[in-house]
Amino acid sequence: MSFRDEYLSALPHLTAADAPAAALGLFRYQARQCAPYREYLRTLGRDPQAVTRLEDIPFLPIEFFKTHNVRTDASEWAPAETFLSSGTTQQQRSHHYVRDPLLYRQHAARIFEHYYGPLTHWTVLALLPSYLEQGQSSLVAMVDYFAQQSGQYQGAFFLHNHKALLAALREAQQDTSRQVLLIGVSYALLDLVEAYAGDPALHGLTVLETGGMKGRRREMIREELHEELRKGFGPVGIHSEYGMTELLGQAYSFGDGRFYAPPQLRILLRDPSDPFSVSTSLEAGAINIIDLANVDSCAFIETKDLARMHPDGSFEVLGRLDNSDIRGCNQMV
Repeated sequence: MSFRDEYLSALPHLTAADAPAAALGLFRYQARQCAPYREYLRTLGRDPQAVTRLEDIPFLPIEFFKTHNVRTDASEWAPAETFLSSGTTQQQRSHHYVRDPLLYRQHAARIFEHYYGPLTHWTVLALLPSYLEQGQSSLVAMVDYFAQQSGQYQGAFFLHNHKALLAALREAQQDTSRQVLLIGVSYALLDLVEAYAGDPALHGLTVLETGGMKGRRREMIREELHEELRKGFGPVGIHSEYGMTELLGQAYSFGDGRFYAPPQLRILLRDPSDPFSVSTSLEAGAINIIDLANVDSCAFIETKDLARMHPDGSFEVLGRLDNSDIRGCNQMV
């Protein structure tokens, strides 16, 4: 059995205790087999065999997904699917080349069900117009798979048709055996609640915002955004998802602004002024992510997000580093 096959068979069952050893094994594999990462490590003068702690792993700057073919064992496979980051026509979009589309979808579903219970207990509806319009969105692919796995008969996506969405919400709420999840990009959710504030169809939902104003509205801090959304959806906690095109995993927040990640997704912080000063003792800093599902790209990513860590391992996203692109599927400035 190849390293990849053996690794993927263990991935769904990883615990927090198992994750560090799995990450170090994956690091050495990708240091050999992922050409852009291998060249990055060579340029830094880093010997992968000398790395024995997660904090010592050099993380690949996320911009490499815009400029390089970030694939592990690239000669052995052609992409079955390519996810593109959101962006304007002036921005260069990240490319995440996916070897096994089902791996991403099933992994995302396991994470969701870990926190929210079986998808068959949910009706999943989505208001993601910009993602649908731009195409090749990992978020759209995830939501579409969730809707399929839920067994719901309603279509999941509503582009700009608020009336059709409200009708679907009313219909879904008639089935008391299911909860209703509305996933939306921030500006579209604000448009909805401003147009239909007070409509009973907006009450009693679980609302999951994915961030992103896409230049349609002024940027808000999360607390302000959630306060505005509660004016339409009622006095409930607004949930959030933290994910991005370059990842196959997600973290979730359940209304208090603190994100929780599964064992396969590890958040480490670095000093924003020194990309190589990663420490488990930092209370705040820039985010480095180990996504153990990224076996076919690169699992060790240096992002441009800032966060505060809590003792229980949860984290708050505080914003973006100066001069970095505002990204659509995570935290807003």
